[in-house]
Amino acid sequence: MDTISIIKKLSKTSQANCDELLYLISNLKESEEEFLYESAYEIRKKTYGNDVFVRGLIEFSNYCIQTCNYCGLRAGNKIDRYRLSEDQIINQCIQGYKFGYRTFVLQSGEDPWYTKDKLINIIKSVKSSCPDAALTLSIGERALEEYQEFFEAGADRYLLRQEAADKKLYDSLHPGMSHENRISCLEKIRQIGYQTGGGFMVGIKNQTNEHIVKDLLFLKKLNPHMVGIGPFLPAQNTPFENEKPGTVRQVLIVLALVRLLIPSVLLPLTTALVSLDPGIRKKALMAGANVIMPNITPERGGYHYKLYDQKKFVEGLDQKQMKKLSETMESIGFTLNMGRGDYISPSVP
Repeated sequence: MDTISIIKKLSKTSQANCDELLYLISNLKESEEEFLYESAYEIRKKTYGNDVFVRGLIEFSNYCIQTCNYCGLRAGNKIDRYRLSEDQIINQCIQGYKFGYRTFVLQSGEDPWYTKDKLINIIKSVKSSCPDAALTLSIGERALEEYQEFFEAGADRYLLRQEAADKKLYDSLHPGMSHENRISCLEKIRQIGYQTGGGFMVGIKNQTNEHIVKDLLFLKKLNPHMVGIGPFLPAQNTPFENEKPGTVRQVLIVLALVRLLIPSVLLPLTTALVSLDPGIRKKALMAGANVIMPNITPERGGYHYKLYDQKKFVEGLDQKQMKKLSETMESIGFTLNMGRGDYISPSVP
């Protein structure tokens, strides 16, 4: 068994077993990393070319009822809290639509203030005002029947990271939450017909290479349309505030492996990775990523949505920043695509 042979197998078949993935992650040499990234990039290019799909991210509430050990939004943490009204959310999507966005991601903490009826009104209003735009929800765990109602109201996509496929690791990160319910929610979302997103953090406390492999194989089995991979970054006043962050190298390796295992996946270059290393865009895109999410939250809300410290992002309704981002992408061989950027099903041989 050797790393290059495993990468070649992944490139050809999109398959690897637990032992192969663990060996690859544990033994990959720096001199072999470029081969991994190049292999992932070639797979990405076959399906999506050099387009980088742009999503308008609206972080509409930083209230949360959960107490996750790593998250700056955790209940009881002293931060400047805010909620956008239904009209603010709808109007911001309309502004983004006029700017050119054709996908919106509505993200929040788990905030029950937004009842089922409020969310259905938001979904229907956005879809009515922006008829050819895709709408993604990233609002955590809800009652299973609500996922169906949101879908029927017009929501197209749902992001819910599994966070950890291993129950013991999950429990160490999410006190008071149920690993079984998390997985059940994700499977229900997939079953309903959403374009579904899973994912996990890399480099968080207690995580081993074995855990990472378990998550990769979980995602392979789930076969989601989107996968969010980012580094753990510490947040003030949380139990994990003094833990070491994940590393760029760890994240790039996992990004590339996700691309090889799920060739048609939509794979974001996450804000967390850019916050860890603002100069990482080219390398991440060359390792298989193909989605970015500029922040279009109004009233500087994005600055108060502090999942972690030292958050860095692009102001998505700022003409100068977006022009600079577009020029940066073009300079490294990529093209910003503000269309819906839907998942492309893999071709059947």
